[in-house]
Amino acid sequence: MTPPQLVVHRDKELMAQAAAARLITKIVDAQASRGHASVVLTGGRNGNGLLAALAAAPARDAVDWSRLDLWWGDERFLPEGDPERNVTQAREALLDAVPLDPARVHAMPASDGPYGDDADTAAAAYAAELAEAAEPEDHGPVPAFDVLMLGVGPDTHVASLFPELPAVRETERTVVGVHGAPKPPPVRISLTLPAIRAAREVWLLAAGEDKAEAAAIALSGAGEIQAPAGRTARPSTTRC
Repeated sequence: MTPPQLVVHRDKELMAQAAAARLITKIVDAQASRGHASVVLTGGRNGNGLLAALAAAPARDAVDWSRLDLWWGDERFLPEGDPERNVTQAREALLDAVPLDPARVHAMPASDGPYGDDADTAAAAYAAELAEAAEPEDHGPVPAFDVLMLGVGPDTHVASLFPELPAVRETERTVVGVHGAPKPPPVRISLTLPAIRAAREVWLLAAGEDKAEAAAIALSGAGEIQAPAGRTARPSTTRC
């Protein structure tokens, strides 16, 4: 396995711009080789900052947005359109400004959607959607995402996989409902570590002194139960 690559930038604005430029290159290369690309988005200030930088980048027009599949690593289980939902923030930062195919924007279910307030059933439905999108060459129940982006919390959580909670121990399911998250809201939906590791590249986006220790732990390869960020690696890019 290729060891993680650490790229350090002067500030979070430059990190967002550099990551956006690299993401454009990855998408364009994937579309040139396979005809389409798939990316897993993350929320939070760094994930949304990257999307805003991508929206402002002149090179964004090099992407064929109609041949890009977008997925999410996790989502707050709140009503559709809630400003705290990752998909709502992503639409404001980028998605409403580019010509995406709506059928290829795979938002996680909302709490007022077809599964009601049952986060576990909603998670199972998203897992089924991922499985349907997986191709034979992906060799698994999720697509081999070209880039999967994650924020990292001060406690080393990634997506909504928090240290010591049951979701971080999951080895079979690709998507789970998360209950009792220590960061509000307490109910969420999240990819699991097996799904995250299916990506061709995993990028951890970390900026600020409050994330420095978490990023160091992730790079040290710490155990996944106590430090989920330390076990996300496939051949990966870490940004700090």
